[in-house]
Amino acid sequence: MKAERPLSSYNAKRDFTATPEPAGQPSRKKTKGRTFVIQKHWASRLHYDFRLEFDGVMLSWAVPKGPSFDPAVKAMAIHVEDHPVSYNDFEGSIPKGHYGAGTVILWDRGTWEPVGDAREGLAKGKLVFQLHGQKLAGLWELVRISKPGQFKQDHWLLLKKRGDAWARPSAEYDVITALPDSITEKPLGLAEDRDEHAASPADDSAPDLSRAVRAALPEALSPQLATLTSTAPADGDWIVENKFDGYRMLARVSGGKARLVTRAGHDWTARLQPIADALQALKPGAGWYDGEIVMLNDEGVPDFNRLQNAIDNARTQDVVYFLFDLPFHGGRDLRAAPLRSRRALLQGVLADHGNAHIRFSEALPAPPSQVLAAACRLGMEGVILKRADSAYVTRRSDTWVKLKCQRRQEFVVIGFTDRANSPGEVGALMLGYHENGRLRSAGSVGTGWATAQGRELHRQLTALQTKTPPLDPEELAPGRWSKRQRGSEHWVKPVTVVEVAFGEWTPDGHIRHASFRGVRSDKPASAIVREQAAAPSAARATATGVTHPDRVIDRTTGLRKIDLVHYYESVAEWMLPHLRQRPVSLVRAPQGIEGQLFFQKHSETRMPGVVELAAELWPDHAPLLAIDTVEGLLGATQMNVVEFHTWNSTVKHIDRPDRVVFDLDPGEGVAWAQLQEAALLMRTLLEELGLKSWLKTSGGKGLHVVVPLAPRLGSEAVKAFSHGAAEHMARTIPQRFVAKSGAGRREGRIFIDYLRNGHAQTTAAAFTARARPGLGVSMPVDWEQLPTLKGGAHWTVRTAREYLSFASGSDPWAAYWKTRQTLTTATKRLMR
Repeated sequence: MKAERPLSSYNAKRDFTATPEPAGQPSRKKTKGRTFVIQKHWASRLHYDFRLEFDGVMLSWAVPKGPSFDPAVKAMAIHVEDHPVSYNDFEGSIPKGHYGAGTVILWDRGTWEPVGDAREGLAKGKLVFQLHGQKLAGLWELVRISKPGQFKQDHWLLLKKRGDAWARPSAEYDVITALPDSITEKPLGLAEDRDEHAASPADDSAPDLSRAVRAALPEALSPQLATLTSTAPADGDWIVENKFDGYRMLARVSGGKARLVTRAGHDWTARLQPIADALQALKPGAGWYDGEIVMLNDEGVPDFNRLQNAIDNARTQDVVYFLFDLPFHGGRDLRAAPLRSRRALLQGVLADHGNAHIRFSEALPAPPSQVLAAACRLGMEGVILKRADSAYVTRRSDTWVKLKCQRRQEFVVIGFTDRANSPGEVGALMLGYHENGRLRSAGSVGTGWATAQGRELHRQLTALQTKTPPLDPEELAPGRWSKRQRGSEHWVKPVTVVEVAFGEWTPDGHIRHASFRGVRSDKPASAIVREQAAAPSAARATATGVTHPDRVIDRTTGLRKIDLVHYYESVAEWMLPHLRQRPVSLVRAPQGIEGQLFFQKHSETRMPGVVELAAELWPDHAPLLAIDTVEGLLGATQMNVVEFHTWNSTVKHIDRPDRVVFDLDPGEGVAWAQLQEAALLMRTLLEELGLKSWLKTSGGKGLHVVVPLAPRLGSEAVKAFSHGAAEHMARTIPQRFVAKSGAGRREGRIFIDYLRNGHAQTTAAAFTARARPGLGVSMPVDWEQLPTLKGGAHWTVRTAREYLSFASGSDPWAAYWKTRQTLTTATKRLMR
């Protein structure tokens, strides 16, 4: 029998006059190493095409669920026709009606090397190989599980082999969710880095950077923060460092230039030019460096007051920058690498180039209790304990804890008194802190500054005076202030932050034996709360910090809590613009979506990163919540939040909406085609009124038509407009629309829910999951996509992020954020 020509099956299935795919010709070109590629292919179903170069062609398998670093995951791989080597660069759309119709992106690329004889392994149905890609690396295996001829296409399994540093449980890391996009859109470089720092994990003398990944250096980075604890942890491998009495400072080095950034994200390079110059002189390589700036006294102990004076007077030539972590370096994201390895790399970078300004924060080789006692005797602030195996997380964490020699924290200055016989100098500072959205009194501090600083404080605070006390009214009750202060106080706007050392808290919430330490210009007043010392964590959560990661939240799909966490983490950059500075309501499902759901508007349980807004935004109610960061989004998900709903107004203009929403809610018997038609009719009406609108799925049954506004009118006026538009549609096409709620009225018709536009009303946020079977997702779409939608839950938690990876670079709502319309003309036209 004549042997089949190479690639004949590939060529027979394609019409190269219509498809952009390359025609199949075996490669005769010698390549350096065998290449492999993985192409993500959204055809009739999403799958991953895994290809290995062999004998001038690409051996190919279709992997429906994609690869996993978890050795316990057995990924089905269907052996398909060989592809040409020229296919390795293909990205694009295969036209409808043709073989493999859909969109293809290049998901991973690199080289592979067999373990043993590859030809023999393929013949026996067991091929073991090493991958060196941008996303995948380590030891893998393909195993044939069907008998030859049993199926039209042979069935194999793609497995991650155990025994190397790349093997990781899927609850800890899911590469499909973590890195979903095209490597041509977001290049990563090699996952398995081969420079001098990426030694094998088996080499105990070298840093273990096996979990580092290639990544572009981000423009901004939030630091990891430590949790105050009352006692040292009893067990575990901890690194002990001095707690420096200074300012936390991050340094971004790129192109040989250093930029210094505070923990709040403020650029302090100009203020600390000697430090920036010293860091640049080291030539440490591109990266993010984490540390603390201090001023040392004559005994070599950090002195915060000296530091404050040096910064205020632009005399920073003696400031010292202690570096203790290295989250990014040399084109790699090191945050997943163990702390001990990040520090070893940092120490190596600084070893030959240290100077008086830049120093490495040495670990202290003694039990924490002994180090704390010694630090206290020296007059230092305390010690920091960090888990040696911990990752770097951009939030407060219990893998970093702090022990203090004395109680010490930041407070907001709410007022001051004059010094007796010296009215131009501060006598006492009146202090406060935020609790449940209210500003509470913490008492006062009257010592710790010299005469010159007392005068400067008086000058600064006098400029901030206000007649209205900034405190909650209950805090002004008789007995809360000493006779010396009462009636002599000068109230100020609560924007100045100071650090104060003190002995203890009194039962009524005031501090005793207080001493001023300095002004903190690196922290916002809104973030100041009463610090509570936590007991050491008795047990750790999973490696990702998620408790009960395998709890099933949707029985119809089997989706787990960890799947929802991975989803929100992966869409955060799209979702956060729809959440930031906007009051949010949450739908929690502690027992899964089949159990009881809780709708939450106010703080009942602490959620890391979820912000409590000022109480005055909604008088006579508990403080509202907002989510501005990835930490807040994931903190809420950790507390079993499934849905996120937002107000139509932002904090800045809380009574003036910046959008109007028309929620098209279908009654019983309404076909999906009718809802699509209704959205177009709604858009047409708005265009006739002179308004541009944007479309998104609801994640449930309906659609949302959203109109951006300039925040000029109050919520009642905006609601009145939306009510008028809904009634107009109901009068004009009564067989299709109804403007009154009630199931009886809606049968066979669509309710245009204008009530979403009332004060304090909310709408499901873009990209939120919905607590319904299937976990549908509210997805912003282009109007041209409307005919292709299959329902309000067209995308789900399983499919939404994959869709976004194919739509990279084409945000259908890009113009939404720049559009500011008014309702003046639209209202007049509607009335006519």
